[in-house]
Amino acid sequence: MTDPGSRTHLSRDTDRWLEPGKVNIQIVYVLYLLGFAIGITPLIGLVIAYLNRDKAEIWARSHYDWAIRTFWIALLFVLISAVLSVVLIGVLGFVATAVWVVVRCVVGLQKAAREEPITNPESWWI
Repeated sequence: MTDPGSRTHLSRDTDRWLEPGKVNIQIVYVLYLLGFAIGITPLIGLVIAYLNRDKAEIWARSHYDWAIRTFWIALLFVLISAVLSVVLIGVLGFVATAVWVVVRCVVGLQKAAREEPITNPESWWI
């Protein structure tokens, strides 16, 4: 008989998705995009970004900073749009915020696929 404690843990490729890096960053962006259909997923992406930001390489850290700022700025825009929806201009704010989030996520996904850093992760623009 073999001792169950003596078994070595075999690493699988799927085990790496929680570690900081390209796949993890892509998951954060996809969770943000899924937020348009499933409202809670951006919060999960935010938590993942916060957990991995300090452990990441420099290029990956810029993506985590970008993703974290995208979440908080989008939340600010949504709150402002909600207040302005009383005078109907907030609807345009919701649309503009959605477009802004999608563009930032697509840019982030493209750069993450090439393992390039975000040029200015502190920016409010694209």
